[in-house]
Amino acid sequence: MRNGCCLGSGHKPRGSLGRSKAAGTRGAECGGMARGSQETPQSGMNLFLGTVLLLLLLTDVAKGRDSCSALFRGDEHHECCNVMVKQQDPGNITHLLHLSRHCLELWHSESRACACLRERLFRLLQSGQHSLLEGLKTLLLSVSREDVTRDVLITFSPTAGPSRLNTTEKGETGKIHLPREIFRSLSSQTVSVVVTVLDIQRLGMFKEVNQTAQVLDNTVVGITVGESSISGLQDPVKLTFAHRQLPHGVTLQCVFWDPSKGQAGGWSSSGCETQPGEKGTVCSCDHLTFFTLLLNPALDSSTAKALIAVATAGCGVAMAFAIFTIAFCIFIRCRFRFEETVHINLGLHVNLVGSLFLLNLVFLLNSGLSGRSHPRTCRVLGGLTHYCLLCCFTWTALEGCQLYLLFVKVLGIYIHHYLAKLCLIGWGFPILVVGVAGVIGSYGEYSIQNMEHQVIAHLCWITSEHLLVHYITNCGYFGLIFLFNMAVFGVVTQKSCSLQNTGAVQGHRKPWKVALVAAGLFCLLGATWALAFLTYGISSAAVLYIFTILNSLQGIFIFIWLVVLYYPKTKETTGSLSYITRHDKTTTASQD
Repeated sequence: MRNGCCLGSGHKPRGSLGRSKAAGTRGAECGGMARGSQETPQSGMNLFLGTVLLLLLLTDVAKGRDSCSALFRGDEHHECCNVMVKQQDPGNITHLLHLSRHCLELWHSESRACACLRERLFRLLQSGQHSLLEGLKTLLLSVSREDVTRDVLITFSPTAGPSRLNTTEKGETGKIHLPREIFRSLSSQTVSVVVTVLDIQRLGMFKEVNQTAQVLDNTVVGITVGESSISGLQDPVKLTFAHRQLPHGVTLQCVFWDPSKGQAGGWSSSGCETQPGEKGTVCSCDHLTFFTLLLNPALDSSTAKALIAVATAGCGVAMAFAIFTIAFCIFIRCRFRFEETVHINLGLHVNLVGSLFLLNLVFLLNSGLSGRSHPRTCRVLGGLTHYCLLCCFTWTALEGCQLYLLFVKVLGIYIHHYLAKLCLIGWGFPILVVGVAGVIGSYGEYSIQNMEHQVIAHLCWITSEHLLVHYITNCGYFGLIFLFNMAVFGVVTQKSCSLQNTGAVQGHRKPWKVALVAAGLFCLLGATWALAFLTYGISSAAVLYIFTILNSLQGIFIFIWLVVLYYPKTKETTGSLSYITRHDKTTTASQD
């Protein structure tokens, strides 16, 4: 054993530094190891104590929320909100709620002392022993596992609190469905069910750092079954939050309080699904804790004012460039000789830019007069705004149809008074739509509200009672136009690239001009309006800014596109849309 020990030692003991001879070194090493072997009992005791300590730490980590145990094991500061956190004191809920209302540090501090106080507050609430406090209503049930033959049904409301239901009943209150799976999976024959309904504004609880969303009715519902945490349910618990009609644009999200999120806890949606219900919103979650429904913010007052300011400035710039574009089109149409197809294209561009000019003008009038105008005047202004918007969409659709005839069908236009008939459609069809909408009383003052139902902006537009008209005539109509125009744009881009690759336009088109023409067509076909479909949800404010800026600059984009496309005029019809058309016609004829 000694030889094995000496052979296995690869280091020189501290005592052998003075004995450097080879004969003495081997003996010193063996002696050192022999002396080390005499300390084995003490080392074994240290190893045992370290293992026990490690197991204690792992137990706390597994709990995930036992901040108090971690606090009192270390030498960390034991004070939060000027209150000394004591190990043997479980805390008084009245005192803790007083701290919650008056001390922001309790909900924003990362210290273990504050985390310990929050943990104690949650445990006291989940115990169900404090139901007489203002802003806190509790239902305590004792449920036998054998008696549970169906889901446990509980109703709740912010004012009346929770109560037990024997059967489903209709009403305006919220409902909780606790699946049978929860009780059948427990080992105890009888378990306690605690349901708490909290008014967090009165209690001063659940204050997430930098929270922008609002809690529905300031109500949080806590659910506890037994003494252990329950998660991973196959059949989720369902909470139905009853609520009135919300402001347009507000999105709902089912969340629960996660103590481990952020600095001191926050709202999380992991494991929860949000679904619309008949009388409210249904939250399906695979665990039990404190739940609520968040109202993600629509426009606040400052954002609405900033968007109106950006839109107003953009409208002024767009109107100026619309005038430049119309003047430019008239100039080159009179100055240079073009074939009939190019004249029709220029006429289409003039009408589209003209509709954009009218839309920007009417919007400026609308934002300036709405809120102060007579109701009849507001109805007329709302109808006029709707008409100009539909004209823009219609002329965008006609631009797409023209490109389809030129590039896909490769047909010449031989219809007598073709442009005049397009004008009849572009300016006449919206009149029919607006006339029908006006007859049913769709127009009036539309108020933009924040989540507190405070009016932050007025607009003469389609009223809230007739939003279906908006969804059909604006969203649906433009959606169909956008899909058609994007299909045409894809075909045109593919043909242009194929001609560029085959050398059919070599020497006539520079790459940057091809890219600019493609971008101009993309804008001309109304692609920037498609951003309106992305203005719902949490990130809607940023998308609204992009949408407002790009649509305000649409007139500038079209002006630059036309200048690059049609000027200066040379002998080659480089920029003319009819160049590829004529090439396709020649190719088709040669194939025939």
